[in-house]
Amino acid sequence: MKRRLAGVVAGTLGGVLLVAGCAGGANGSRTSADGSRADRGAPAPNRPAVPDGGKGAAEKAPSKAPDGKPAPAPDRLSTFALDVDTASYGYARRTLAEGRLPDPADVRPEEFVNSFKPDYRRPEDNGFSVTVDGARSDAPGWSLVRVGLATRPSDGERPPAALTFVVDISGSMGEPGRLDLVKESLGLLADKLRDDDSVALVTFSSDAETRLPMTRVGPNRGRIHEVVDALETTSSTNVEAGVRTGYGVAVEGRRKGATNRVVLLSDALANTGDTEASGILERVDKERRTYGITLFGVGVGSDYGDAFMEQLADKGDGHTSYVGTSEQARKVFVDQLPSHIELRARDAKAQVAFDPRTVESFKLIGYDNRKVADEDFRNDRVDGGEVGAGHTVTALYAVKLRPGQQGRVATATVHWLDPATRAPHERSGTVETAALTAPIWGGGHDSLQLTAIAAYFADRLRGGQVAGAPQLSGLAARAGALADRARSASVRELAEAIRQADRLGGRDGSADPYAD
Repeated sequence: MKRRLAGVVAGTLGGVLLVAGCAGGANGSRTSADGSRADRGAPAPNRPAVPDGGKGAAEKAPSKAPDGKPAPAPDRLSTFALDVDTASYGYARRTLAEGRLPDPADVRPEEFVNSFKPDYRRPEDNGFSVTVDGARSDAPGWSLVRVGLATRPSDGERPPAALTFVVDISGSMGEPGRLDLVKESLGLLADKLRDDDSVALVTFSSDAETRLPMTRVGPNRGRIHEVVDALETTSSTNVEAGVRTGYGVAVEGRRKGATNRVVLLSDALANTGDTEASGILERVDKERRTYGITLFGVGVGSDYGDAFMEQLADKGDGHTSYVGTSEQARKVFVDQLPSHIELRARDAKAQVAFDPRTVESFKLIGYDNRKVADEDFRNDRVDGGEVGAGHTVTALYAVKLRPGQQGRVATATVHWLDPATRAPHERSGTVETAALTAPIWGGGHDSLQLTAIAAYFADRLRGGQVAGAPQLSGLAARAGALADRARSASVRELAEAIRQADRLGGRDGSADPYAD
């Protein structure tokens, strides 16, 4: 039996719902303008941002705690690396459709949320737009604050790509929906890539083999198809050998001025070679830092080592997705991968500073393994996330406001490096208490409602109790109503997944004081 390197829960690209963001003023949301680091008066490098006019992390609690010792300053900052992964949501949907609840330890709420693309305002340049909005939740005193980041879509003028595909051909990949789907996916991509792109192909089972060295696509599409079509399954799964050989081929064939990337396609279940992540991660990190070669992990199969694949992608400054059907394969390899080739930002991080005058407490829903120390927000030696053209990244907070206080609630700042020059840049946005007065389930909040439903659902699957979250039955009803209004197939899929979780018993818990 294969040794599993991680728990199961990974996902597909998810649906794309383009609904208008909440408007400002009466309907309770706010979108703030962009501004560069130079013209916004950003804090000094390597110092955390703090709310305007407030003392932020420097504000001190009462000088003495009940035990007589000095009390610590309250934490008013939330800092995390950006993440555009979507794997957890899609694989959770597949697990639920098969009649099983996903392992709560492997449910990542940010990947549920980021499987949908709100219609945030896009920047005119190659940086980010920053949108901060919110609404009042059902829990007394609690609101939701959403931080939305977006990049400019591709205009078709991307640099060439040098892609090294590392394909698992072990015995387990013979299951329907694994190697057959990988071959279909690569065939689609071979027809989609430009003539000036290059591809290489490495396979691995008990050992690794280079099937195609780095080759220009233009005159060789037929040859690429022949190599892909000839792939067949064999014995064991030596992920370490595949990654090691794949990165060797990528380094040897790397092209200056191109986007150099390794694409790993596997069920990520290893039983041969180095079956621990540490040795493989060291190689991935070295090649990323030395040559800028990043990793895109694509998971397949009903049994999938999701956490291990995510570790590899995070270390490789990349991301993960999951394909389980031909439709999902087309989305990932035809729609998604080209946008990942054209990078907008490297080592991108976000920091949200909550104003202690208006905010009593807050909770970020998800991003548990993407947290960054507050003082490392502007430390460019600390890894962030890679973001491509046309991407959106969303973070949702449950925020408890101080009664009767008015004014600034939060300032959200994104920090990133230019992919070509590695020059640092920043932009910020803010939200005020006046923007959080309208109820979340009121009219005009469809975009924010979708974010809340996805986040609440993921948190319920983990057994969490975010303030104001409906029980699964109520959440399914909310999702169904939204799907009808938006006429969206992807939101209908979300509603059905919630209903399936509810039928399986869910993890609602009777102790939730905020449930419907």
